[in-house]
Amino acid sequence: MKIHSLGYIGVNSTDPSRWSEYGTNVLGMMDNSAGLNGEGDNSVFLKMDERPYRILVEQSEQDGYAFSGWEVAGPGAFAQAVATLQQANVPFERASAELAARRRVQELLSFSDPDGNRHELYWGPVSDFAQFASPVGIKNFVTGDQGFGHTVLPAPNFDETLAFYRDVMGFQLSDLMKIRFTPDPNEPEKRLYFMHCNKRHHSLAILEAPNPTGCVHIMVEVDTVDEVVRGLDRMKTAGVKLTGTMGRHANDHMVSFYMASPSGFMIEYGAEGRTVEDWSEYSPYQSTVNSFWGHDFSVAYQD
Repeated sequence: MKIHSLGYIGVNSTDPSRWSEYGTNVLGMMDNSAGLNGEGDNSVFLKMDERPYRILVEQSEQDGYAFSGWEVAGPGAFAQAVATLQQANVPFERASAELAARRRVQELLSFSDPDGNRHELYWGPVSDFAQFASPVGIKNFVTGDQGFGHTVLPAPNFDETLAFYRDVMGFQLSDLMKIRFTPDPNEPEKRLYFMHCNKRHHSLAILEAPNPTGCVHIMVEVDTVDEVVRGLDRMKTAGVKLTGTMGRHANDHMVSFYMASPSGFMIEYGAEGRTVEDWSEYSPYQSTVNSFWGHDFSVAYQD
């Protein structure tokens, strides 16, 4: 199959209202819930461009990451994706007309990867192209053909899950790392692979380790480094936990910092992400450093 972009993400929350406050006053997105919720529904729809939403937060008994919503380019690509899943013997469920309408798409199906990460696949977003007006003055998030941003998912069953994303979903390798979480040289290395489906350096990454929240982190991109620093200021004012200091990554060149989200996984807030116009002229590589400078993740374990 051919994935166009990461269209949206789904989040589970024991208190979706926390995401409304966080999404607007820290991330700088619009709360578009009033226009999208049905009667008695307390879900939170966060808007960051002309689409009605890019983050959907739904009431749950447990906080965590729910699913990744992948967009394909039209009904033909959707039909091809269905055929690919069937040929690969991957169980999937076609969404009802009611669920597709709630997601604001034409057709929708869902399935899981070998590690149990949930995915939705769709075509034809429905949008009234209402203007995005950030409550904190952000002019633009970087989306469009690059999609929402990126997501990093846990993949303890690494080889099978990597093959699934490559051979079934059609992602291609951008680069990779092999990391340890402690200074102990006897700790087994964990593989971290970054993968692309469009010109964004990576829309997906997988880490060879479990994660109780269902996601390592997601990334949203603003259009200037100044906006990243303003986001850092808002994070501090709101009392949100810093989980990674400002830095510039060596692989995708993103200038960013990391913070906790209300559902437990981290959010990377960045700018100046790398894009590749012609992947046929690009050679994947293994980097031995996370960043050119900064990105101290030890702050996550400090009081």
